[in-house]
Amino acid sequence: MLYEALFRGLHAAHIRYLLVGAVAINLHGVPRMTADLDLMVDLAEPNLRTFVQTMTSLGYKPRVPVGAEEVLDPAKRREWKEQKSMIVFTWLHPARPYEEVDMFLENPIEFGAAYANRKNANVGDMTIPLADVPDLIALKSLSNREQDRSDIEALRQIQRLNEGGAG
Repeated sequence: MLYEALFRGLHAAHIRYLLVGAVAINLHGVPRMTADLDLMVDLAEPNLRTFVQTMTSLGYKPRVPVGAEEVLDPAKRREWKEQKSMIVFTWLHPARPYEEVDMFLENPIEFGAAYANRKNANVGDMTIPLADVPDLIALKSLSNREQDRSDIEALRQIQRLNEGGAG
């Protein structure tokens, strides 16, 4: 499975995160092609520090030319957002260049509530926490890209099916 080592590492480190984006949409039942993995991470210092340590121990490196630890600094994240219009911090794996992980620099929806609403995807002997369908819709609604509008419609269909309604 693509990203298996990453999921195993995050699971083993007990990191609070949510899988969002196209892979989460796939796991909810909507077929969607993607190459990257999108994560919303609990940005509380101890959790974020463990996340950064796990990413670096797994061989991931920042795409931008900065030290991985710089993402721990809220002022630095704010600066990147305001001065460089960065929304996500991208991690690349040099040995597996097709593996690209994006984490939000600032979570666009409240993490605690989204984490409480998560759905767990059981994959083998581990659990992958997914943002639930309403939260994915909320995240997708923040953008106005055509693909996001298409994703929202597909997610609404899944939501209706989950609620027992007709498509």
